[in-house]
Amino acid sequence: MKRLRIFGILRAIMAIGSLLLSGGGCSTNGVIADRMPQGMSPQSYHMGRPAHPGAEAIIPGQTPPPRDEEIWVISRNAPVIAAAPDDEVPGSGALMARVQDGAKVSTIPVPLKHTDVKASITGYIASVDVTQHFHNPFNSKIEALYVFPLPHNAAINEFVMTIGDRKIRGIIRERAEAEKIYQAARQQGYTASLLTQERPNIFTQAVANIEPGKQIDISIRYFHTLAYVDGWYEWHFPMVVGPRFNPPAQLAMNDSSIDVTPVPLDQTGIGAAPRGAAGASGQKVEVQYLRPTERSGHDISLSVNLQAGVKIEELAAPSHRSDLRSEGTAADVRLASADSIPNKDFILRYRVAGEKLKSALLTSRDEKSGYFTLMLYPPKSLEHLPRKALELVFVIDVSGSMSGKPLAQANAAVRSALKMMRADDTFQIIKFASDAQLMSDKPLTASPENIPRGMTYLDENFGGGGTMMIEGIDKALRAPADPSRLRFVCFLTDGFIGNEREILAAIHERLGTSRIFSFGVGDSVNRYLLDHMAKMGRGAAAYLSIEEKAEPVMEAFFERISHPALTDIAIDFGSMKVSEVYPESVPDLFVGRPVILTGKFTGSGKATVHVKGRAGGEMLDTPLAIDLNDATKSNPALRPIWARMKISELADRSAWQSVSDLAGQIKNLALEHGLMSAYTAFVAVDATRRTDGTFGTTVAVPVPTPEGVKYENTVPEK
Repeated sequence: MKRLRIFGILRAIMAIGSLLLSGGGCSTNGVIADRMPQGMSPQSYHMGRPAHPGAEAIIPGQTPPPRDEEIWVISRNAPVIAAAPDDEVPGSGALMARVQDGAKVSTIPVPLKHTDVKASITGYIASVDVTQHFHNPFNSKIEALYVFPLPHNAAINEFVMTIGDRKIRGIIRERAEAEKIYQAARQQGYTASLLTQERPNIFTQAVANIEPGKQIDISIRYFHTLAYVDGWYEWHFPMVVGPRFNPPAQLAMNDSSIDVTPVPLDQTGIGAAPRGAAGASGQKVEVQYLRPTERSGHDISLSVNLQAGVKIEELAAPSHRSDLRSEGTAADVRLASADSIPNKDFILRYRVAGEKLKSALLTSRDEKSGYFTLMLYPPKSLEHLPRKALELVFVIDVSGSMSGKPLAQANAAVRSALKMMRADDTFQIIKFASDAQLMSDKPLTASPENIPRGMTYLDENFGGGGTMMIEGIDKALRAPADPSRLRFVCFLTDGFIGNEREILAAIHERLGTSRIFSFGVGDSVNRYLLDHMAKMGRGAAAYLSIEEKAEPVMEAFFERISHPALTDIAIDFGSMKVSEVYPESVPDLFVGRPVILTGKFTGSGKATVHVKGRAGGEMLDTPLAIDLNDATKSNPALRPIWARMKISELADRSAWQSVSDLAGQIKNLALEHGLMSAYTAFVAVDATRRTDGTFGTTVAVPVPTPEGVKYENTVPEK
């Protein structure tokens, strides 16, 4: 009866507002955004449960919602309400003060009260539920805007808005259509939420028409694969977007191509602005930052349930104070309440029993296809092959965001590397900020005389200001390589830039015979950029936090480059009968660094996969015995993980080559699998009632600068 009454309310709203039924999107006269398919009752459509076969396309690729969830979406035209232009928020009067270490610290009321993260890890696959608790601490209606990070390989396929005891399941739509639905609902007073992707690792959450004193919860679910580094599995959850530098003149290839609505080329970055200074950065997407004397009440809770499948030997959370409990093959991790400020990435690492790890295959089948992921480990024989002489080029970011502890860490890492070099190696040091500077005209031999020169150069002042990474790329990759040595270019940076695509395109164009190893220095670095620099540069990425010791990170790097990589890899999947395997070009395998492949298959039974490659001048053939009978066991994460990796492959290729109808390919794939992408978005609207009042003020959720990053060097005050 409750559902029938709601349907009657909607019919009344349609009559009063002269709303028109449509197949999706918004007309100039106003529309209902979802058309009820023929053969479907109001109750069944309202419940999100098709009354006839095939109607499940309403929410493609998503799990049918439980019976207490609603999916109505409604929209029509109304006047656009402008955002607040200054520091004032509606009737705040809630600015409180407290004293911390003798300094006056203001507590700022913000519309995001709490974030709760619950992760479940099975093997090397993680399922993560993120719930954002929005509320209105002011005395009039608001719209909340929150720019936040997630892992760049996250396959997001669930989105639910909760208001009281009601749940409204978001639907996936083309981004432009979702934005129109959201804006129309916002303008006419309905509570609505919209999730959009700005970068593969940066998202915007908008929640419209939050009434005074009310709370709205937004729940997001995603899947992703874990990294495996030198014997340890690693799970990473980012908590804050670091302040990006946007070059003054970006190229047309930059991220404007992912925006549905065209914007000027100088507005395609990720802006940084002080709290309350909306639009100060000049960028379409902008993060507002709390000043050093400001705090918000937003905190975070996080828990992880780990089922490793084999005995857990060691468990560590080096980034945060945490409660760690493990027994046998299982572990539970909980973030300590005393470390709940979301200003740095959470890192969980675990090591399992056994010195020799075999390549791990996970499979799943649905009504359409079989899906697999394969973690391909390098053969043990690589560790016994000698290395050649090296040419190491260290490219150090000395821009404003790296000042202080991050730069000290980068310099410590390079010092450690210089001490590990052999006499037949050579090195070069390049520093970059607004421009780039070389230590010497040509690489220097790693002699007892030159190593101290390098140490002294590290201590010399240079730079500050903007992060013109393209200058460092240019100096490092355009220099002629020494054919008698293996050339490794090592970038040490936080990656806080807004022109990632320009950097990746430049690497593809200028790489030559070099290999790029990227080192992310800091507690909230741009892992999307750093991982993709290494991927495109045929190397690997490593991460060095502010409090971590630099020596072990560099020792692991030298262990990696001291043995030949397995190159020219070809995989014979045999009777697996695979298709659409990604990445299409299998990366080189380094000691301690496996590669994850994902694809479709139609085979069954037992099969043998042969991994062939070249190492140290000889060909290696490694057979892997697999059993596809386990594919009958459902693993729902594999399908969205495969689709997300295919989307990533298409987007990566677009950085250096023209991909026919890229937007169409990504959009269709994302819609088919119910995934977030640059061209799709989640939208949810509560159409049961209009909120009181005729307008709501837009309030951005300000965030702290990442731990170790200086506000005064990264957030321009105007």
